[in-house]
Amino acid sequence: MKSWRTGRSGRRCYSFFYLLLVTGASQACVAGASLAARPTVELSATDAKHEVAWFAPLVDRDNVSLSRWRKSVGPPVIPSASRSNDVSDAMTIVSWNTAVGAADIVGFVRSQIETTHGPLVMLLQEVYRSGTEVPSTLAADFAFAGRLGGDTARDEREIEEVGRVLGLGVYYVPSMRNGGQTSNEDRGNAILSSVPLTDLQAIELPFERQRRVAIAATIAGHTSAGTPWRVRVVSAHLDNLGSARRAWIGSEYGRARQARGLASLFRDQQPTILAGDFNTWFGFSDQAYLETAREFPETRVADRRPTFRGLLRLDHVFYRLPSEWRLDIRRGDSRFGSDHFPLMGSLQFN
Repeated sequence: MKSWRTGRSGRRCYSFFYLLLVTGASQACVAGASLAARPTVELSATDAKHEVAWFAPLVDRDNVSLSRWRKSVGPPVIPSASRSNDVSDAMTIVSWNTAVGAADIVGFVRSQIETTHGPLVMLLQEVYRSGTEVPSTLAADFAFAGRLGGDTARDEREIEEVGRVLGLGVYYVPSMRNGGQTSNEDRGNAILSSVPLTDLQAIELPFERQRRVAIAATIAGHTSAGTPWRVRVVSAHLDNLGSARRAWIGSEYGRARQARGLASLFRDQQPTILAGDFNTWFGFSDQAYLETAREFPETRVADRRPTFRGLLRLDHVFYRLPSEWRLDIRRGDSRFGSDHFPLMGSLQFN
C-alpha cells in the first residue's frame, strides 16, 4: 500500500512563471484557516433544538460573506433518537458525492451493501432537502447557488425521504440554497446511519467561492467480546473553483485553506474518519490532499482509481484509528447515476 507521501508523481508540470506566482501566493491563500466554536445567535437560530455544535472561521471577512449565505437556507435535520443493537465487530463506511438527486442512493444500498456486516454509515455530499423548512421570504442581501439537479423524478431522492425509505437516521446541514428566490430546496452534506449519531457538529469552512459546511458525528458500541469502540465520522465537500478575487490560479490554495481549517479541528486522539469530495484536481499531490494527509498520517490508499467520471481522483477517505483496527476502502464499480463513484469499505474493530 502507498501512503500519501508517495503520491506526487502524477502532478503535471507547470511553467516557471506559473510556479513563481503560485509559490508567492500560497502562504497568503492558505493563511487565515483557523476555526473556532461560534455559538452565535445567527447560527443557533438555524438549530431550534440546539443539538448542533457550530464552528466557523475566525477571519471577519469570511464571516461577512458567510452571513449572506446563511440567510437563504433552512435549519439542520437532526436524527431522531433510535434504538440499535450496539454489538458489532465491523461496520460499513461509504463516502459519496450524490450529485443533488442524480444518484440512486436507495438502489445502491439495496444492491451493494451487505446488511449482515454490522452498522452502515454513509458520508454523503451534494444531497438536497426540499420543503417548507427552506425559507420562502429572504433578506435583500441573501446569497445562493445556482440550481443543480434534474427537474423530474427527484422527490424520492430528497435526503429525508431516502432516510425514511432505508430506515436510516439522517443528519443533514445545508451549505447553500439550491437556486434563487423561488426555490424550495437547499443542498449540503449528510450522514446517514443505522446506529445512533451523537456529538453533532457543523463546521463552516473558510469562505472561498461558496458556503461549505462539513458535518461530524460520533457513533459508539462494543464488540462481541465486550470491548467498547467509539469513532467520529466527518463528511466534507471543498470548493471546486477559486473565488473571483483569487481567479483560477488560486483555486488549489483556496481548497488547501479549507482543508487546513477542517483538519486542524480533529487533532485530538479520538478515532476519526474524515471523508468526502475534496475536489483535488491534482489528485494525491493536490495541496488540499497534502494538507489533510499531514493530520492523518496513518492513512493508506490501496485503490487509487479516479472517482469523478473515471477521469480525476476528487474523493478521499482519511483516518486516525487504533492500531488494532483495520479500514479497507475501495472505489465502487458503478456511479449509480452520480458523476462520482462511491468509496466504500469495512472497518474491523478487532
